[in-house]
Amino acid sequence: MFWNDVYKGTPPWDLDRPQPAFQALIQSGEIKPGRALDIGCGRGENAIMLAMNGCDATGIDLAENAISDAKTKAIERHVKLNFVVGNVLQMDRLFTEGEFDVVIDSGLFHVMMDEERPVFAQQVHRILKNGGKYFMLCFSDKEPGEYELPRRVSKAEIESTFSPLFNIIYIKDVAFDSLLNPSSRKAYLLSATRS
Repeated sequence: MFWNDVYKGTPPWDLDRPQPAFQALIQSGEIKPGRALDIGCGRGENAIMLAMNGCDATGIDLAENAISDAKTKAIERHVKLNFVVGNVLQMDRLFTEGEFDVVIDSGLFHVMMDEERPVFAQQVHRILKNGGKYFMLCFSDKEPGEYELPRRVSKAEIESTFSPLFNIIYIKDVAFDSLLNPSSRKAYLLSATRS
């Protein structure tokens, strides 16, 4: 499986620390303690940060290797949280409706195919409680480069995917930290609530 193979090495997004954009959300109080889910959690840095800041946190990823590493990391750091191997397009099989107060997404939405996006939005909507918050970090169309991947996403694409089911609070310019060029990749941060 592709994602499992990716985690045999160190993919460029696999920082040994949380994404600064999510650290800022905790520091500003936009993410408060509650039930939190990190979708596409990889090796778990953002999920561990949520747990260390008072959240009852869960991380989900398709890559078994990543989840195995995340569990080890949490044990080593004495942090209690859950990690689940699963497909975010089928979260209704794993979680109950309205189970989470907060869902975060660090670089998952921008790998979705066009036809997966509405399914993805519905799944996130379903597992969030009414008024629950969704924070999404993705590469923006302002990021230069001729590479196909990761896909660059426009504000209009974010709006058209999420506005039917969510109230969009803001879409702002931030940096996406990666091992390739730290703190310089152009990204969007979406803040939205389940409507």
